[in-house]
Amino acid sequence: MSELAHLWAARRPVADTPARRALRYLMQPAALGLLLALLAAALLGNWFYAQAATSLVTEQQSRIAILEGSALAEFVSGTIAASPEDDAALQAAIAGWVERSPGDDYIRVVRLGGARLLASTHPADLKGDLPRRLTRDEKWLFDLGQELRAAADTNRAEGVFRKPQIEVTRPAAGRIRVTVPYLVDGEITGFVQHDAPKAAASGATGPPVPTLLVLLLPVAALLLVALAFKRGGEPSRGARWTLFLIAFGLFSAVWYYYSTRAVSGLEALDAAGNIQVAQSYQELRARVIGESAGTITGGGSAPNPWDVDVFQRPRGLITADGRIDQDASRRALASFQQPVARALWGNWVLGAVILAFFALGAARKLRETVSEYKYAYMYVTPAMVGMLILVFFPFIYGITLSFTGQTIFNTNQPLTELWVGLQNYIDIIGNFDVAKRTAEGWAINYQNFYWTLFITVCWTVSNVSVGVGLGMLLALALNTPGLRFKPIYRVLLILPWAIPNYITALIWKALFHQQFGAINQAIQMFGGEPVAWFDGVFSSFITGLATNGWLSFPFMMVVILGGLQSISADMYEAATVEGATRRQQFWRITLPLLKPTLVPAVILSVVWTFNMFNVIYLVSGGEPAGANEILITKAYKIAFEEYRYAYSAAYSTVIFLILLVYGVFQTRVTRATEAVHT
Repeated sequence: MSELAHLWAARRPVADTPARRALRYLMQPAALGLLLALLAAALLGNWFYAQAATSLVTEQQSRIAILEGSALAEFVSGTIAASPEDDAALQAAIAGWVERSPGDDYIRVVRLGGARLLASTHPADLKGDLPRRLTRDEKWLFDLGQELRAAADTNRAEGVFRKPQIEVTRPAAGRIRVTVPYLVDGEITGFVQHDAPKAAASGATGPPVPTLLVLLLPVAALLLVALAFKRGGEPSRGARWTLFLIAFGLFSAVWYYYSTRAVSGLEALDAAGNIQVAQSYQELRARVIGESAGTITGGGSAPNPWDVDVFQRPRGLITADGRIDQDASRRALASFQQPVARALWGNWVLGAVILAFFALGAARKLRETVSEYKYAYMYVTPAMVGMLILVFFPFIYGITLSFTGQTIFNTNQPLTELWVGLQNYIDIIGNFDVAKRTAEGWAINYQNFYWTLFITVCWTVSNVSVGVGLGMLLALALNTPGLRFKPIYRVLLILPWAIPNYITALIWKALFHQQFGAINQAIQMFGGEPVAWFDGVFSSFITGLATNGWLSFPFMMVVILGGLQSISADMYEAATVEGATRRQQFWRITLPLLKPTLVPAVILSVVWTFNMFNVIYLVSGGEPAGANEILITKAYKIAFEEYRYAYSAAYSTVIFLILLVYGVFQTRVTRATEAVHT
């Protein structure tokens, strides 16, 4: 081994060949940062563009499918109106429609009255004579028709469009199926289902992928500039910022070129799609007018009656005579491009961060730090990855969600399309309608945020006071020197904490039952009347306080008892010699020395109690009428009973901010987490 070490130490130096010098030259931090920034922006940009282009093509395919289904529904309505009792005429008309279709189309016509299949060209439906009643296996068709009719009735009654009146699905790869209700005498009596082949949507019409030359030219230009600043093989310290600014300018220029191509590509796709939709409409319009006694409603610049969304609202992109409304199309495209533009700006920010990270020397410092403390980073990395996935990502997603208007009705839409900014926070914090005077007196709005916050503060203060007070008394009793059966007392007093709190909550709820609860039966034994605990605001509050007090005192007792046993007995003996009473010893010795132990426990208890979901939800349920809800149970009910996910996320964020401010304030004021200097 010594000879090998000697040979290694005396090895010949590696020759500084031109290839090695070129490699060092190409690894200039600014050039490397620029290359990585361009690659990251290009790869992410291509992905965003492909997603947007695919979404645009899919939307255009859905438009054409709805267009065809709407035209077919009007064609069926006209045929039925012309021959209401001639089912054979309808079957022949549908067969003729399919013969003139360019693809392998399947059409079903279902009448909801009597659950009858009037006409069909689907091979599975031609096993018997038509028309006929729907079979048991075809019940889903009847249910679908009833659902669409109920959606139309609901939208009409409420005056808003919140339930889809047209169903668009993809039953198999390369096919799209649209179900559209048809009208007879102005009423929905059935539906038409049109299943047609459609090519899979793809953005492969030319995403703006920069060529390798476009990526390498800025890097080569930066390397030439870096050569001018070269001093001793590395750019001088004073030239680092100059190189960064030049690299940043080159990156921004390439990013602008890329973004311009992306916007142009989407505009070309949108224009081609509008032309295709307009052509399809012209063909369908001619077919329906030529084959049906019905007429197209509207004309000229009136909204197109067939180019509608799933709520059967006219899109306004094509007029009734088949012309493309350029202004409306530009507005629709601009709205569609907003998320793409935000994504491209995000790519620019990401690329600028990567560039600055390398060009300004942060990457070199990080590499040196990791190399020096590599084992420490190896130990910490698994925990940090777990925290990132399990804590930070859901936390950031929840905060992002709070700035949107997401509900159960729009979960399929991207968050960028639901962005409402601070509106949820304004609705929460800006609503001061807590109480108002009525003819019968003051009426409190129990759903108001500030009432719920008031109840939450009262709940937290009272519970922490009960837990700390009772825990302190029991800890002082257990810390009495010479107390017999002390281990047994400790085990018994810690049992409420050991039992799962939801089981304890359900037991206490049963104890407070008005008719069968043990507490009311005990009251009746002494001649009292049973109490309806959950019918009054104060009495319902007491049920939660008693339950959570039972659950919280063991924790505080254990913490305080540990702190008491760490206090030296010599201090009490010296105080006794000086004539101090037991009360003076408690206030002058016990409490000050318990502070480093007690204050963090109180802070933790406040956070736990502030978010004590189980007790409120399982015992009182916030009764009566939500008067005893706390913030966390209110946020839960907003999310999973009212299905207002974004509003609930904003509610939860406000809870987090309140606890954060409290924790920082309490920690700084008490200085309980600071080291004790002697």
